[in-house]
Amino acid sequence: MSSSAADILIKNGRIIDPANNIDQVADFYVQDGKVAGLGTKKPAKFNPEKTIDAGGHIVCPGLVDLCARLREPGAEYKANVKSETHAAARAGITMMCLPPDTDPVIDEPAVVELIQQRAKENHSAEVVTLGALTVQLAGKQLSEIAALKEAGCVGVSNALQPMQDNRILRHAMEYVLTNDMTLHVIALDHGLSAKGVAHLGETSSRLGLQGIPVSAETVAMAQYLALVEEVGVKTHFGRLSSARAVEMIADAKSRGLPVTADVAIHNLHLTDEAIAHFNSQAHVIPPLRSAYDRDALLAGLRTGIIDAICSDHQPHEPDAKLNPFPSTSPGISGIDTLLGLSLQLIDQMNLSLNQILRALSHAPADILGVAGGHLSIGAAANICIFDPQPTWQLTRETMYSAGKNTPFLNSELPGRVMHTLVAGQIVEALF
Repeated sequence: MSSSAADILIKNGRIIDPANNIDQVADFYVQDGKVAGLGTKKPAKFNPEKTIDAGGHIVCPGLVDLCARLREPGAEYKANVKSETHAAARAGITMMCLPPDTDPVIDEPAVVELIQQRAKENHSAEVVTLGALTVQLAGKQLSEIAALKEAGCVGVSNALQPMQDNRILRHAMEYVLTNDMTLHVIALDHGLSAKGVAHLGETSSRLGLQGIPVSAETVAMAQYLALVEEVGVKTHFGRLSSARAVEMIADAKSRGLPVTADVAIHNLHLTDEAIAHFNSQAHVIPPLRSAYDRDALLAGLRTGIIDAICSDHQPHEPDAKLNPFPSTSPGISGIDTLLGLSLQLIDQMNLSLNQILRALSHAPADILGVAGGHLSIGAAANICIFDPQPTWQLTRETMYSAGKNTPFLNSELPGRVMHTLVAGQIVEALF
C-alpha cells in the first residue's frame, strides 16, 4: 500500500471508460494523483515510480456506490467507517454514499463533518453523505438544507421514514429546488407496507408472513411524481423493486421530468422465493419480489430506464439474523459482491460490460453530482483494475466487510479486483 500519490504507469490493460466511449487496450498514465494520459498521449516528464502490468485486466473508473450504510455513527458494533471503506476499496469501490439515517441523524453540519473526518483518517474509499430532509427524519420540520449543502452533503433524503403529509413534502421539494440539490427518495407507503416483511404473494402467504404489496411502492411513487411534475425538483428514486415502478419511471422520463432511478444488485438476482424456509439472509426492504418484477428490473437496466446499480449495503452482526424471520433486521452486506454480481449479469441477462460499468460508475456519480465515474484527462485517478476471468468463492473469510450477512455466501463470482486507486494512491491490492 502506497502512502502517497505516485506517478504510475498502468501497462497493457483494457481501458473501459463509458463516460468517454473508450474501450481499448493501451497504456495508462497517472501523475500527481490525476489521469494524465493514455495510449500515445504520454504526458511530458513522466517518470513512473511504479508500474502495474494490467495485461488481460480491465482498467475502469472506480465504482461509485449510491447507497451504503457504514454503521458509524451509532451502530459501531455492526461495522464502522474504517472496516467498510477498506472493504469497499478491496471491492473496487472508490466512493460510497451514506444515507442520513445514522445515529445521530445527519441533520446538522457537525454530523457531516464527523463522518468526513472519519473517512479521511482511513485514506481509503471516499464517503459522501445525504443530509436529512427533515429534523430527526421525523417528517415534520425541514432541516437546514442550505447548511447541510455547505457542509458537503450531495443531496437530501428522508431515508425510509415517512413525511407527515404531502403539504410538508411539497414545501420540502421547493426548498430543495431553491438550493439546487437532488432529493433522494425510497418510495414506500407506510400505511400499505404496515408491518410487512416480504413481498405480498404466494411465498409470503405460504410462510404466513405479513406482505408488502407492490402498491406500497407505486402509490408512494405516484404521489412523488405528481409533486415533481409541479415543483420541478431533481428527484432520484432509489431501490426500485417492481415492474410497475419501472413503467412509472419510464413514463416520467418520457414526459421530461427530472428523475433518475437505481436498483439494488440483489433485486436483479433474487426473487421472493429466496426467503423460502424463512431465510433471513434474504430479508430486505424494499422486499425481493416476483420473477416478473425481477425480469422487468433487468429490462429497465438494459434499456436505460434504470440508471444505476447500488449495493444497498447493510452490514449486521450475526445475532441480527438469528431471530424468527419477522423479527430479524432487514438488509444484506453487499459491497464485497457488488462488482461480481453485476458482472454475472453480462452472460445471464444479455447486458454488455460497458452497460454494467456505466451503471456502477459514471451514472451514479452523475446522479450524485460529484466529480467521478470517468477517466477524463485531469480527473482524479479513481480507478478499479480487475481480472474478469477467474472466479472466486464468497466465504466469510473472503469478505472484507464486518458484516457477513448475505444470501450469496459460497457463490462463485467473477471479477477479481487487483488494484484500487483513489486520487492516484493505491489503497488496496490483491494478488
